Amino acid sequence: MTLDHVDTLECTLCGETYDPEQVVYTCPNHDGVAGILEVQYDYDVIVDRFDAELDGNIESQWKYRDFLPVDTDATPVTLDEGGTPLVDAPRLGDELGVDVRVKNDGVNPTGCFKDRATSVAVTKARYAGRDVVTCASTGNAAASLAGYAARGGLDCRIFVPAAAPEGKLVQPRVYGADVLAVEGSYDEAYDLSLEVTQEYGWYNRNAAINPFQIEGKRTVGHELAEQTRGEIPDWVVFSMGDGCTIAGCWKGLREFAELDFVDDTPKMLGVQPEGASAIHDAFHEHDDVDTVADTLADAVAVGRPRNTLKACRALEESGGTALTVSDEEILDAETLLGRTEGIYAEPAGAAPVAGIRKARERGIIEADESVVTVVTGSGLKDTAGAKRAVGPVTDITPSLDDVAAHYGTPAGEAGQDPRGGR
Repeated sequence: MTLDHVDTLECTLCGETYDPEQVVYTCPNHDGVAGILEVQYDYDVIVDRFDAELDGNIESQWKYRDFLPVDTDATPVTLDEGGTPLVDAPRLGDELGVDVRVKNDGVNPTGCFKDRATSVAVTKARYAGRDVVTCASTGNAAASLAGYAARGGLDCRIFVPAAAPEGKLVQPRVYGADVLAVEGSYDEAYDLSLEVTQEYGWYNRNAAINPFQIEGKRTVGHELAEQTRGEIPDWVVFSMGDGCTIAGCWKGLREFAELDFVDDTPKMLGVQPEGASAIHDAFHEHDDVDTVADTLADAVAVGRPRNTLKACRALEESGGTALTVSDEEILDAETLLGRTEGIYAEPAGAAPVAGIRKARERGIIEADESVVTVVTGSGLKDTAGAKRAVGPVTDITPSLDDVAAHYGTPAGEAGQDPRGGR
């Protein structure tokens, strides 16, 4: 067993350190889950082992295995997550008035960004001899954990708020997980999952408290650093829920810059719905932080984020900022992304596009700057939200007259047989 590239788990509040070989979730010196732990590495060991070419060829996130906090003799539980495309988005850029590329993590194996973290979690759980994995989720983490648990041969028991989208509750059941719909909010489901973890000893994947989850998420930062090596963007934009996704990306970007793999780092822009704005409010030092989430972007509908400190640190260290957008702006962004670039994002994945538009209006992002927006989930995760944006289908009879009523008489010779006859 070799985990010699990981030094310690360090409390972000008091600096107390813990053995990374242990299953430790948070620092016990603090009430609740306030004492979030940060994985600290021996980068000399990592650089000694890491010999991959940074050539843009990324088959999966396990290209960066030497950076991941798993034992050297552990067999990864993987579905080839990561290695997601970074695509130019000229038509979207024209609409927003800025150069844009899209990092599409909605094409991950279970349809969301969380597969990066889940692969690490299930790998560690199986290597530690755990038989059952669990988490609380608004839907995406539930589906992700269920899929990887099935891949790794582990039992999976998930706690979700009863109001989670039906599609997100079907997917984990297809993977064979037990899905327990809690009568209450995500935060109540989350608290229950922590009690269960203590009582039953199941391995908890919750990214907000499991210190190894953010380490899987940071591979998106490694990938972006590699994919933009010759053209580093001015901004990278994420939606924020618990805060660990944007924090993870920033850690990966910062690591590659500090190791001189790339020349610079972008600024981070964090986007939250107006109805779930706790990290934004903390970053801007607002006093009236609301703990009740009310937004259609269920994947980031978090009233009490556990990684606010890490998220705010990422925004501050990168020279970035945070802003909020309305649900209507999110829906507009979802259809804008779809009709300009053919990318179907769930509301939380489209929120960064709404954020870019608002940042342009406010002069936060300048016209001559470049932006990468990260789509964190497929639109197939939440078709009900998309229906609100696009409206109903158009009903017609099987008649050319009905088509003509919509589009007019076709140009050219009327009545010409499309097969070449008359």
